[in-house]
Amino acid sequence: MKQPLAYIHPGAKIAPSVVIDPFVTIENNVEIGEGTRICSNVTIMEGARIGKNCIIFPGAVISAIPQDLKFQGEETFAIIGDNTTIRECVTVNRGTSAKGKTVVGNNCLIMAYSHVAHDTIVGNNVIISNATQLAGEVVVDDFAIIGGGSLVHQFCHIGTHVMIQGGSRINKDIPPYVKAGREPVTYSGVNSIGLRRRNFTNEQIREVQDIYRYLYLSKLNVSDAIEKIEAELPATNERDEIILFIRNSKRGIIRGYV
Repeated sequence: MKQPLAYIHPGAKIAPSVVIDPFVTIENNVEIGEGTRICSNVTIMEGARIGKNCIIFPGAVISAIPQDLKFQGEETFAIIGDNTTIRECVTVNRGTSAKGKTVVGNNCLIMAYSHVAHDTIVGNNVIISNATQLAGEVVVDDFAIIGGGSLVHQFCHIGTHVMIQGGSRINKDIPPYVKAGREPVTYSGVNSIGLRRRNFTNEQIREVQDIYRYLYLSKLNVSDAIEKIEAELPATNERDEIILFIRNSKRGIIRGYV
């Protein structure tokens, strides 16, 4: 692990099997788990917590202070889960007093030049493609895929198993299991291919499609559509997750394609 051309603060807690390449900077109050590799010219700043078997590519900066003028120097964290890949020049800022942490989960792929802002929570098995920008306090649920060059407005919530077209500008919440695209970004159908790849049955996929027919094709407003879904469709985990997501949405969900 010892690399004479890297700077490692003596207060950093680094597992013995971590590989650190030349010209890395690791500051105080950093923890890095077993089997992780830190490539050259990576900067890991105070408050970073990096899991096991990760790889962080050259030029990435993990746990820099937030780009938020309300930040007052409080102790906060940037947490990276296990088995996650952070590609070149990605920036993951640490949290503010709002949540105290920024989180990227397990088994994620964050592609080159992407930004994960303060207090954003990224779930497990998420793919964020090149040059995507997540603003502060965004939530991205498990298995979501965000196409390259997308811009996500602060406080937006992206649901589980969502697939988003590259270059999208997202300023509304995107409910679970759907595809989103076009300009402005709209509902583009159920992510049936992604769901099949993750072992959803044809019956489960049809049930999800039925739910979104009520929401986007019935010409009902969202509240009335939710009432009809609850009254006419059987309770399932997927149905209840979609309903809960929409009821908890603070920014409102994306519209259907007109």
